[in-house]
Amino acid sequence: MSTAAQGCGAPEQTIALPAGIDLSNQAVIQGVVTGAGTAYARLLDHSGEFTGEVVVSDDGIFRFFAAPGDWTVRIIAGGGVTRDVQVEAKLGEVAQLAVAV
Repeated sequence: MSTAAQGCGAPEQTIALPAGIDLSNQAVIQGVVTGAGTAYARLLDHSGEFTGEVVVSDDGIFRFFAAPGDWTVRIIAGGGVTRDVQVEAKLGEVAQLAVAV
């Protein structure tokens, strides 16, 4: 198998949480982006500091494992389009977002 076919080893991004995720000690922020081709989801903390970024999957799905608290998810899509969504991550819960660009 070629390196390109193997990818980076990250789990496939689907709306269902990967097996083995224990929500009792984690907060999850995930969502679906619609209306974009290639897009990125960036996670900013309560002060606006960058903490992480993922490529949105071909199906528009992204996921972050975050500390409990207030966050901003910034979607960056082609053509200079950005959307900021405020979200509160809570321990033991999955915060679900839907973002249209």
